[in-house]
Amino acid sequence: MIHIGEYNTLEIVRETEPGLFLSDKEDNEVLLPNRYVPESFEIGDELDVFVYLDNEERLVAVTDHPYITKGDFALLRCNAVTKFGAFLDWGMVKELFCPFKEQVFKMKEGGWYLVHCYLDEETERLVASSKTNRFLDNTNLTVEVFDEVDLIVSHPSEIGMNVIVNKKHLGLIFKDNIFKDLSVGDRLKGYVKKIRKDNKLDIVLEQIGYRSIEPNADIILKELKDNGGYLELTDKSDPELIKEVLQMSKKNFKKGIGNLYKQRLIEIKEDGIYLV
Repeated sequence: MIHIGEYNTLEIVRETEPGLFLSDKEDNEVLLPNRYVPESFEIGDELDVFVYLDNEERLVAVTDHPYITKGDFALLRCNAVTKFGAFLDWGMVKELFCPFKEQVFKMKEGGWYLVHCYLDEETERLVASSKTNRFLDNTNLTVEVFDEVDLIVSHPSEIGMNVIVNKKHLGLIFKDNIFKDLSVGDRLKGYVKKIRKDNKLDIVLEQIGYRSIEPNADIILKELKDNGGYLELTDKSDPELIKEVLQMSKKNFKKGIGNLYKQRLIEIKEDGIYLV
């Protein structure tokens, strides 16, 4: 089966005037227009192509790489707004449509929006939705406490920053656990700190407990080496200064320098820490 909105590995079955026809193992065919045909090829070769509907609503294969595929999330720019909805730049010839009913707030030309891409089963078109939460479900979690997870920053709240966890679940990083600037659409790693009774996920950006000591020690060590073996930081330094310099909490900073001190890699003096 040829999957719309996804990458497909298809076989070249014949060459025609408009381009190459590609086929899956079930003999379903799709056209690869001439502009995407490789310089050299043979019948029977396999190509990795992205499949979607073109401007004339025809199924077509391309070798372009869109910024978003079906089932994914991405921050996209709005190129135009019409009476039907918004059209987003996703790196393809045909822009990605986001109907008004799928917009949390009315989109404006030139604005950037985090959206989810899905297949409209009625029209077979790929469409976007900025109502990303409705594509996330915490009913049956696929993560556990301490797991490393992939995050996409979703939207801010009064108590922190909402994040998309592994493209499946909704999580929250509380303000007290944010030690770097985060922007909507950022992709980064995080860790599951707590799973609440209602399956809400508390996420942190630093490894938890004893697991955080070694990575933070490495960060401090690297910063020392980059600054000539000296940092004007101690366990009495202001937490905001530590956050600014190392992007970590004071608690994890103290664990990190304690680890380095035990290994006799640093000296701790009143004016800062020194690399031995």
